[in-house]
Amino acid sequence: TGLIYIVKKKWRSIEDCFHVYQFFKVPEFNEGMQRNQLYHKVFVYLNSLTFIEDSDFTNLFTGKKPNEIVLHLDPNQIIEDDFLGAKISWINQDKTLVLKIRKADKRRVLRPYLQHIHSVSDEFDDKKRGLKVYVNVVDHQGDRKERWRSVPFTHPSSFETIAMESDLKNKVKSDLYSFAKAKQYYHRLGRVWKRSYLLYGPSGTGKSSFIAAMANFLSYDVYDLDLSKVSDDSDLKFLLLQTTTKSLVVIEDLDRYLSEKSTGVSLPGILSFMDGILSSSCGEERIMVFTMNSKDHVDPAILRPGRIDVHIHFPLCNFTAFKTLANSYLGLKDHKLFPQVEEIFQNGASLSPAEIGELMIANRNSPSRALKTVINALQTDGDGRGALNLGRGWCENGSRKPVEEIGEPSGVFCKEGANAIKELKKLYGFLRVKSCRKSQSFDLNSRQNEG
Repeated sequence: TGLIYIVKKKWRSIEDCFHVYQFFKVPEFNEGMQRNQLYHKVFVYLNSLTFIEDSDFTNLFTGKKPNEIVLHLDPNQIIEDDFLGAKISWINQDKTLVLKIRKADKRRVLRPYLQHIHSVSDEFDDKKRGLKVYVNVVDHQGDRKERWRSVPFTHPSSFETIAMESDLKNKVKSDLYSFAKAKQYYHRLGRVWKRSYLLYGPSGTGKSSFIAAMANFLSYDVYDLDLSKVSDDSDLKFLLLQTTTKSLVVIEDLDRYLSEKSTGVSLPGILSFMDGILSSSCGEERIMVFTMNSKDHVDPAILRPGRIDVHIHFPLCNFTAFKTLANSYLGLKDHKLFPQVEEIFQNGASLSPAEIGELMIANRNSPSRALKTVINALQTDGDGRGALNLGRGWCENGSRKPVEEIGEPSGVFCKEGANAIKELKKLYGFLRVKSCRKSQSFDLNSRQNEG
């Protein structure tokens, strides 16, 4: 076997002397520091080839499924491929894939071969693609090429698991679905195919879980942008350039960064990031999501349509959201204590969905005890917190609100008892949030022709 291998290798070397070859480089990044999508497609295509098993060496990794072993290219590895009778070679060099093809075959083979790579890689991506969450890192060496680090995105949140009224849930899902299918419509209007959401409300009301549900619904990657690790406006632009299509670009607690000025990014830099020329040039099929605790003191220039298309408010828990939580956490669709809980909510008491959810988790083995613990917590810690949210969709004067309310659990561990929320805050530093104004749950202030 070894002798046959040596003979074949020598014969290929001799055969190469009688042919003229042409080389094409496919770098991972282009001159503008933006990721080269063709590099990704070729890399996926080569890793799917059976020829990789015939290489002199390759890398072995565990797969996502149990006992699954996958093969991946190694630096300087050579992969051979056949297409329409032509022999083609790929060389994996330093963050560059080099295509080696006979010059006599180039005109006949090259274009259909690249189209073949596109179709195979897209099909392979659809079958094997797992979502990823990217985080930006500090640029210590001045090399802006590797500013994002990724891990698999495995958050289980979905629109079926979040505590949201069905009408409002359908409205959100419809808006996302319409956006995902609206490429030709946006282009016909001369608009960039992107959309932006603002999620605002107290801590613990489910904004982060809602983002995860959006990503899972659309099958989009998540780019979690930490402004404290961005040096200046120019650095922010480079980070935007390196994001990919079909992604959610997320900036959490934007109001805190703006008020504390805890980042090197300026307000004009934020505005340019949201809808500037650069954002419009590389913003195809992207959704930007910003979260805030409150939008009261935010510059109106940030909130205008075009920069923020959809406003969604995440309030403290109401009785409707409580019933959803009780069904999800305790398996209760009804209980004799529900009327008492409803009365407490109608009197203005409220807690965040996270606080109520964690009380239920701590007492999940006894639903009755869990409800009693929630009642005690509402009576001792929830007085006056939701005084302006009198029941489902009603204002203080009895008039009907034209909006719905959202609540969704996320959380930390807490213990049972009448003072459970107080003890939880002492242990984990929860801030008590008091609502002093009426708020809307869903302000779909986007232009109707984008819906």
